[in-house]
Amino acid sequence: MKKQQNRLVSIIVPVYNVEKYITETIACVQAQSYPDWELLLVEDGSSDRTVACIEELLERQRDERIRLILQKQNGGAARARNRGLQEAGGRYIAYLDADDLWVPDKLERELAFMEERKAAFVFTGYEFADEQGRGTGRVVRVPETLSYRQALQNTTIFTSTVLFDTELIAKEALEMPLIKSEDTALWWKVLRSGYVAYGLDENLVKYRRAGKSLSSNKLEAIRRIWHLYRRAEGLSVLVSAWNFCFWAVRAVRRRI
Repeated sequence: MKKQQNRLVSIIVPVYNVEKYITETIACVQAQSYPDWELLLVEDGSSDRTVACIEELLERQRDERIRLILQKQNGGAARARNRGLQEAGGRYIAYLDADDLWVPDKLERELAFMEERKAAFVFTGYEFADEQGRGTGRVVRVPETLSYRQALQNTTIFTSTVLFDTELIAKEALEMPLIKSEDTALWWKVLRSGYVAYGLDENLVKYRRAGKSLSSNKLEAIRRIWHLYRRAEGLSVLVSAWNFCFWAVRAVRRRI
């Protein structure tokens, strides 16, 4: 029997204490030129007015494509994204951080690129933005492809740019590991299994840096990448150090 065509994109957003940004982030999804999506807002135990902001917006707009999913307790971004994955009904899985922004044709252009490449895993370029979501002009360019070995040295795949096709990769394979830097760990897991990630070198996402302590804390970032090499990937000290040198150079270039 022929599979029924499913063109729905499930957009998974872990939500935690983002009352300042969440309305704007929802609006950037609603502004997409590609209309066939569902937005899964996985609320992870916020202590501010995040839930109230979302509920007020849903009451006002009654957009049935948006769902608020409440976690019983705070479990972190990986568990929130995995819960969203369980709830997702779309063929395509996209991730969006709750304070980042997409340009209006992000989904349309990325889906066309994915189909053109017949790819299971694609990602795009992005631009750093200030706290108001204004682009700073610092755009991160991405390579045409990334294999597993290349990705160990180049962590340019940014979560809010990623798109997966679950007709080409099993949905259960997209569960994020419950470790620090879970997103990078997932990309490596997928690539290690034989897939190639295809990069669309267009600036389609704004990465709001303000308040993102994980990214601004360089020492913590170093600890996390080293932990991924040694424990998650099981690489030797020598191989880890070799990959780390390339990672460090590229990480600095992205931020200057």
